[in-house]
Amino acid sequence: MTMRGLVAGLLVAMMVSLGAAAPEPAAAQPAVPRQAEPVDYAGWEALARRTEAALESGTAADHALEELRARVAEKRGRFLQEQDANRARIQTVRNQLEALGPPPEDDRPEAEDISERRAELEEQLARLRAPSVQAEEAFRRADGLIREIDNQRRERQADALMQLWPSPVNPANWDDGVRAAGDAVSTLWREVRVNWQTSDRRARLNDNLPLIAVYALIASSLLLRGRFWAAQLAIWTNERLKARRSRQAAWLLISTGNVILPVLGIIALVQGLNASGMLGVRGTAAVGALPQAGFAYFAAYWLGQRVFARTERGAAVLELSDERLREGRLHSSLLGLALALEILRIGVFGPAALSAAANSVLQFPIIAMAGIIVLRMGQVIGRHAPEYADEEAGPSYFDRLVRIGGRLIMAFGAGAILLAAVGYVAAANAVIWPALMSLALIGLLLVVQMITSDLYALVMGYDTGEEALVPVLIGFVLTVLALPLAAVIWGVPESALRELWTRFREGFELGDARISPSDLVTFAVVFGAIYVLTRLLQGTLRSSILPKTEIDRGGQTAIVAGTGYIGIFLAALIAITSAGIDLSTLAIVAGALSVGIGFGLQNIVSNFVSGVILLIERPVSEGDWIEVGGTMGIVRTISVRSTVIETFDRTDVIVPNADLISGAVTNWTRLNLTGRLTVKVRVAFSSDTHKVARILYEVAEDQPLAVINPAPAVHFRGFGDDGLEFEIRIVLRDITFVLDVHSDVNHAIAKRFAEEGIEIPFAQRDLWLRNPELLPGANAPRRPSEPRPEAPASGDEAPRGRPSRGDMEDFAADFGGDGSAEGDT
Repeated sequence: MTMRGLVAGLLVAMMVSLGAAAPEPAAAQPAVPRQAEPVDYAGWEALARRTEAALESGTAADHALEELRARVAEKRGRFLQEQDANRARIQTVRNQLEALGPPPEDDRPEAEDISERRAELEEQLARLRAPSVQAEEAFRRADGLIREIDNQRRERQADALMQLWPSPVNPANWDDGVRAAGDAVSTLWREVRVNWQTSDRRARLNDNLPLIAVYALIASSLLLRGRFWAAQLAIWTNERLKARRSRQAAWLLISTGNVILPVLGIIALVQGLNASGMLGVRGTAAVGALPQAGFAYFAAYWLGQRVFARTERGAAVLELSDERLREGRLHSSLLGLALALEILRIGVFGPAALSAAANSVLQFPIIAMAGIIVLRMGQVIGRHAPEYADEEAGPSYFDRLVRIGGRLIMAFGAGAILLAAVGYVAAANAVIWPALMSLALIGLLLVVQMITSDLYALVMGYDTGEEALVPVLIGFVLTVLALPLAAVIWGVPESALRELWTRFREGFELGDARISPSDLVTFAVVFGAIYVLTRLLQGTLRSSILPKTEIDRGGQTAIVAGTGYIGIFLAALIAITSAGIDLSTLAIVAGALSVGIGFGLQNIVSNFVSGVILLIERPVSEGDWIEVGGTMGIVRTISVRSTVIETFDRTDVIVPNADLISGAVTNWTRLNLTGRLTVKVRVAFSSDTHKVARILYEVAEDQPLAVINPAPAVHFRGFGDDGLEFEIRIVLRDITFVLDVHSDVNHAIAKRFAEEGIEIPFAQRDLWLRNPELLPGANAPRRPSEPRPEAPASGDEAPRGRPSRGDMEDFAADFGGDGSAEGDT
């Protein structure tokens, strides 16, 4: 027995033993549906009254209002769910009432049993709608309270932003700032000294010395050598990867070690300092801000290195000179330093009760530093100047957006400095730090887009993924997902975002029907699934089933197209039903819209109906040679609205389907390829007509594509102005070769006529002048051998005949030597 068989036998034995030892199952109990917990309307009433009292007083703290809002929002969500209670049962009762018909008018009597049943159903409907109506009333009240709380909080935020502090540029206020900074340093030193003088803290320090040494070793290694290790790893990876795209993607991913490793080192340093036990409350808060400050600096440095980089393809994002790229990287690092200083300031001073002058003086240097750097960064970004392939087209949308963004960033930087200098420090903080964080967010999105493009090119085996659709869609999705984060950066409270999400979940009302996002998602999923199945069925019919039948190609195309239309119609119908969307209330609106759409889109509707007729009756199919409205060519595609005809000049002509139904269409190849070729021939008047007819018949009969029945025919059509006119009629087996056969027939006729001495005439005219003596040069001497012909008498016919060479020379001499004259010649 093999090991696999032994294991299988053990498993079977264990299952049998467990089955034998298992107790007999108890009698199956019927499943009891779980009842929804009833809504506590009494508790809601108390909460609503307390919230209304807090709003009326206007003295509630912000955290108290936030707590009340959270509880009210929770209740509102419960009320929203309760509004859908008994919806299915309510719809059933309404359908029953509709089945009874409308109540009689003019107090006419109604059958007693129907009247009793109507009253019973109306009472039942009112009882079923009672919870929904009560929940809707409570929902409206909760929604109004939340709006009032948000309005009050916004007013408070606006007042805080417009608060005017003492100007930090006034030297009279500097003493408060210096005193506050000195107090903070003194507090930190005092906490350390007090802890050192405490025996328990010294004992803890001695016990944790090995651990502190390990933390110090890790911190120093990561801080001093972490970025070097990340760079070496990137170089090692680049040397072993052949594809340029794979090298670039790996380098971008590995370069994140320049952020991760130093931040881990700072975290190890903080852990070591906390393990020493020498830090107090203020010191712990200050040291706890170090990881965030370090992350801000190293992340800004990393973003600057990625955004303002020059790769093998050129500049990564912005088209700048090497000097401007270096300047951009420097400013990115300085912005990270400014943000790190602000985080440390908040960690050191925290919620300490400082005077307005002290706060203004302590925050102004950091705001001014960040504002100047943001201003310079805007100038660098505004110098984005790519080389345009088409100078007349000018800058692209992205280039114009970058330049506008650069000016806007400069305005933010300068505005923050001015606001802080005047004393509006809170407003300056509300401008400069969101602007800085927005720059970081945009830079991060650009870097992620580059990484996505490189990874997609690496996976798909492309040389570049910049022009591919998938990375662009991923970037678009990431941008949309980043919008809430951008809103939070600019001070939008999370409660407001949750409120927007609640509004979105609530849906919208369309007539008497409420459509929620879940309904739309259900509709999209069901419609997409059935549409995919329809496309799969079309592909199976086109490639596997229909080619094995005797249906022609046009019929196969019609069946495949009809299957697609039916599938889309069924997908929409089933999706609407599955989503539970009731469109019966929109009948009047849909009727009004249909009238307007009918007038506005009557041509499109006409073409659509014509396309359906073409697919059903198939007077024209793909591959047919047709002529419609002066356009001749091969039908390539028949869509719902139009038909594409490829002319013999290899140009595509789009013909509306209505023209193919209402106009005259010549189809050369619809039922068969047989067609008639007509060749007209003219010979001289002196030719033997029977001989000419025999030669032409022999030429027609020699054509390999000419059918035997009916045989080719030659007809003597009459006497023309310049010769005798004959006509050859040949029925061809394949009319598509009509031009080739026509050319072969002409070649054969020319050859046989030359052999038989039959002349092909050309058009000629004799010109007689009534008064030649009035023309210039009429008395010029003529050659004696060629006397001047006399003009015919009035009413006599001019003699017909071919002009001699002398006549043509006289004609040219009389008209200036170039033979040009008005009229027929």
